[in-house]
Amino acid sequence: MGTPDQGPGAAGVGGPGAAEEAAPGPPPIGEGPFDGPTDVGEPSPDEGYAEACRKRDEYLATLQRVKAEFDNYRRRSERDRQAAAQAATHELVRDLLPVVDNLERAVASLGEEGAQIVTGIDMVRVQLAELLTARGVAEIEAHGHAFDPQIHEAVATHPTSEHAEGTVMHVVEKGYTHGDAVIRPSRVVVAERPA
Repeated sequence: MGTPDQGPGAAGVGGPGAAEEAAPGPPPIGEGPFDGPTDVGEPSPDEGYAEACRKRDEYLATLQRVKAEFDNYRRRSERDRQAAAQAATHELVRDLLPVVDNLERAVASLGEEGAQIVTGIDMVRVQLAELLTARGVAEIEAHGHAFDPQIHEAVATHPTSEHAEGTVMHVVEKGYTHGDAVIRPSRVVVAERPA
């Protein structure tokens, strides 16, 4: 028995015609999956540069703001530290001033009696005064000066024609400053015009 003739156009299993139908040729140029315009959200080079510049500017502004805040913090901390140190000095000086006053009164009251005691007390007074001066404490000049309510405290007035009205004619208790701050005003008697 012979096999039927399938003819030249017929393709058998595994024949040359089957391969042509199963594997079509490559698509024409411009119709492939990668040949057309692709929209995957990638920025163009100009857009990428602009975005990088924007981020750079944001980071620079943040850095400058943080630096300014730190500079302000450092200045504020230094100011607070100085204020605390000055307040502590003011408190110490305020506590020491009565000691200075008492030493001066002791020297004045002893006069010529007990010259050695006077000399010893005066040495302590001078040493303490030098210590305060070295720390920036200054005595307020008052006697013979015009009364200034910022640095003087009037405890009395005295009618006199020897001094101009409003002049400090007697210092009851010395006043002191530390830097620009008045630690204690001078307590004074002020001249007034006689009636």
